[in-house]
Amino acid sequence: MIELKTPAEIEVMREAGRVVAAVHAEARAHAAVGVTLQELDEVARKVIDGAGAGSSFLGYHPRFGATPYPGVICTSVNDVMLHGLPTPYRLRDGDVVSIDCGAFVDGWHADAAVSFVVGEPRPEDLRMIEVAEQTLAAGIAAAQPGGRMGDIGAAMSAVGRGAGYGMQNDFGGHGIGRAMHEEPFVPNEGRAGRGLTLLPGLVIAIEPSLMAGGGDKYYMADDGWSLCTKDGSRSVHVEHTVAITEDGPRILTLP
Repeated sequence: MIELKTPAEIEVMREAGRVVAAVHAEARAHAAVGVTLQELDEVARKVIDGAGAGSSFLGYHPRFGATPYPGVICTSVNDVMLHGLPTPYRLRDGDVVSIDCGAFVDGWHADAAVSFVVGEPRPEDLRMIEVAEQTLAAGIAAAQPGGRMGDIGAAMSAVGRGAGYGMQNDFGGHGIGRAMHEEPFVPNEGRAGRGLTLLPGLVIAIEPSLMAGGGDKYYMADDGWSLCTKDGSRSVHVEHTVAITEDGPRILTLP
């Protein structure tokens, strides 16, 4: 069942979104060569706890996960596309890092992801991050009241695939609200004018991921969580929680 949110409920989700944005800012500020992914997770925990919020990720156990999730953020590095665990891995110069975080306030969730480079960046990595952010922006701009779900995916794939990057459609966006993952599924690719009608009050997480090699294939790592590019190429992941309003899309996970 798809639940449309009231303006008051969306405002609480906006508060959760501010917590998520604060986590991203602190994690990015602390990410440096030699810092472990576990240390970034500890930074994120302090931000969430300090805000009086809760973690949407900690203990989460979907069907595809081997175990309940052990951290409050996903830390995906280089060829890890999604769901990377916060391990003792120490960041190296030039690593591409994606940080995904979910938090809840008064029972209402928000979810977002950012990607950045630690240390000296490669130009091709900066370009991929730039295109990923443009892909996400295109999807958000297409999330108009009265539009269709396919409009979002069509807009994103036009940018991401148009720039030569690979995209996958098995793990995409989702409805969000009282639970982190709700109906509907939000595909990373689609056909304009098709799919669910976007009504005011619908709140969704839009989250494209791009693969530098241009392919679509990935595999599950031995840890039972990390999804990695099949060809070993680098990947990035970006995401915002977005409310459909009468006036257009409203991003809830900005600072």
